Amino acid sequence: MRSPSYSVLPARGLTAAVALALTAGLATAVPATAHAGTAPGPAAKPYMGWSSWSMQSSRYPGLNPDGDYSYLTEANVLKQADALAAKLKPYGYTYANIDSGWWRDKDWKPGFDAYARQQADPVRFPHGMKAVADHIHGLGLKAGIYLPVGLEKEAYGDGKVPVWHADGCTTADIVHGDLRTTNGWDSAYKLDFAKPCTQKYIDSQARMIASWGYDFLKLDGVGPGSFKSGENYDNVADVAAWQKAIAATGRPVHLELSWSLDIGHAADWKKYSHGWRVDTDVECYCNTLVSWENSVDDRFTDTPGWTRHAGPGGWNDLDSLDVGNGAMDGLTKAERQTYATLWAVAKSPLYTGDDLTRLDSYGVKLLTNREVIAVDQGDSPPARPATPSDPQQVWAAKNPDGTHTVALFNLADAPAAVTADFSSLGFTGKASVRDLWNHENLGTYKNKITEALPAHGSRLFTVTPRGGTLTTTGYEAEAAANTLGGRASVSDCSACSGGKKVGDLYAGGTLRFHNVVVDRPGTYLIKVSYISGDPRPVNVSAGSGAATRHSFPSTGDWGTVETVSVPVTLKAGSNTVTFDSGSDYAPDIDRIDVPSSPRQ
Repeated sequence: MRSPSYSVLPARGLTAAVALALTAGLATAVPATAHAGTAPGPAAKPYMGWSSWSMQSSRYPGLNPDGDYSYLTEANVLKQADALAAKLKPYGYTYANIDSGWWRDKDWKPGFDAYARQQADPVRFPHGMKAVADHIHGLGLKAGIYLPVGLEKEAYGDGKVPVWHADGCTTADIVHGDLRTTNGWDSAYKLDFAKPCTQKYIDSQARMIASWGYDFLKLDGVGPGSFKSGENYDNVADVAAWQKAIAATGRPVHLELSWSLDIGHAADWKKYSHGWRVDTDVECYCNTLVSWENSVDDRFTDTPGWTRHAGPGGWNDLDSLDVGNGAMDGLTKAERQTYATLWAVAKSPLYTGDDLTRLDSYGVKLLTNREVIAVDQGDSPPARPATPSDPQQVWAAKNPDGTHTVALFNLADAPAAVTADFSSLGFTGKASVRDLWNHENLGTYKNKITEALPAHGSRLFTVTPRGGTLTTTGYEAEAAANTLGGRASVSDCSACSGGKKVGDLYAGGTLRFHNVVVDRPGTYLIKVSYISGDPRPVNVSAGSGAATRHSFPSTGDWGTVETVSVPVTLKAGSNTVTFDSGSDYAPDIDRIDVPSSPRQ
């Protein structure tokens, strides 16, 4: 989320009821995450549910009549939870998540208990947070809550506020002496985990939300990430402390991190949490919930680098799926389907921020399609681009049963045809195709499937091979017969097929493969193995022909090899194939694999 400005409100006293709940006996510790090799339940699959933030943050008429972010109230949360249970729970949507502001009044002034912990605003939540969780649980759902990382400035209280069940510890004993700030908004003092009191403060927060019965915590503003870097914004220790504190409560709590996390710390997020946001907020902070340009379309560029990090125990979070309300969503029908398609094939958590009391018929169709939900919730890996990140894209994943999940996307602003060549999936010949959105078997296709798509449109298929395995001839980038131009150079690469790669392809750097031999003329779908820590363009050409510019998606770092398939027109006999950086920085190239036959 992006937060409004913060201001000060005096701390409020701890109620007797809450104090009694917090001092009650709690179960022994349980592990908190599968990535630590110990977790049982949370995040075995991407979670599904509803979150309050999209409606809180929107300027859509009527949503926030009492000022910005005023939508968040106990009455509205319970109304949405009731609708979630009635309409979406049968399809697997189980979490009702309360986002930022539950401890702040409508002027955004905060309330805290006597121990510097967030306390529910009595106007927003007159019955308190436990009562809300109880209601949600009574519907057969799970309850989620939100906290920012760090010690909120307003909770500091001149450093004299005691820490719950930590004799002698005060807020001065849990932060750095210079009161350095942290999180995505610099709204909190950075916690100092070299001090023994600090873990006790996190323990006290965790026991508080566990005593209320919450099953999910969104920890927001976490860095590195949230557009902040450097030591002050490194919250890995905070996340580790939260994992430890949650385990000590004895209550399994799903820990989700937000927002736009640093992929360089993916191993930390996987070790200590159950999910992590990979991008900025999807909300547009305008008079709809989202818009295509801000920022649904960003996910097509930003998601691929994270793909390999997702799996049971922790998932790449693409943010809210706001496709159910028509005009309020701010998207065309084609864009709504494309939005839902990407979330499903990427195996993102599926949590909508829509008004569930006003779902339109098309929104219900999108949110309750069991075949599409099965793509997100099943055992198949997340899809990633099988083609470059050009306006027309194919994303694919090979499933455990040998089928392929294949999504076609037209990201252009005008209608266009998109083709999935079966050779890019690793086989040739025939395949049977099922349309998942329309629950329709389309019959048998040969070598490819092509669909005419509207602007920002998509299709989603299960493709079952009926043909043979693709045969190719490989050519290593570092081969002595190749020619390097400009600054291009050969370097070691432990992940590469020959232990080498060609890099430094920038400012006119080129790599030319010589003696690429084919029997027949035609357009060949060449599979390029490459490494690129960020999305990068490259110009590809054959012989003296014109170059075609393609954008290669990020592989996530400079040690991971991925592939995309690129069409190149070759003549019978020997050819040259050139990768030219032009004036940009191009990806490093490991090898190319050329099919034995051209596209049909």
